[in-house]
Amino acid sequence: MDLLSRWNRRINLTSLSLDPLSDDAVDRLLVEPIVASSHVLSNDRMSIDIGSGGGSPAIPLKLCSPQLRMILVEVKVRKTAFLREVIRQLGLSDVEVENRRFEELLPRADLHEAADLITLRAIRADRRLWTSIQAFLRPAGRVFWFGAASSTKSEAIFPLELVSMESLTTPGSRMAILRKISSPAPHSRSISR
Repeated sequence: MDLLSRWNRRINLTSLSLDPLSDDAVDRLLVEPIVASSHVLSNDRMSIDIGSGGGSPAIPLKLCSPQLRMILVEVKVRKTAFLREVIRQLGLSDVEVENRRFEELLPRADLHEAADLITLRAIRADRRLWTSIQAFLRPAGRVFWFGAASSTKSEAIFPLELVSMESLTTPGSRMAILRKISSPAPHSRSISR
């Protein structure tokens, strides 16, 4: 949190109050991913975090689930510099930072249907994003969509299905868990909150 606070003074990593540190910032940036880590399975091996920015939920999830190989995807150069510094300072292994748009990873055949888990927060979830997500997610792999309850209407397209909405910390703080299925669906399932 100290590193995040220092870097946030120079580049906008979060709009949450870090100086002084607010309870809301602690809840959203640390506690929510720690609570969500209880949904990480012991056999999960690879995770992709979309729009990693200030490192949450990816970094706390990695600390709670060290077996995960993580790929943090962030389009902004300065934010990727921050992520690399956090990884270095915490001595994390098996964490890769990709400075590009999530969709630009599609040519990487090694990532096709390789992720057990994909995480996202504060990302505009549209049909294009869901299509890209399903390409990287293995069958029965899951998406942890932080803040889905407060999001505007978004559509998760087949083969993704909503499994549950999990309460995280405070009322209204929720995470949607979606799963990639392999059986045909008659239509897309819409998620709106």
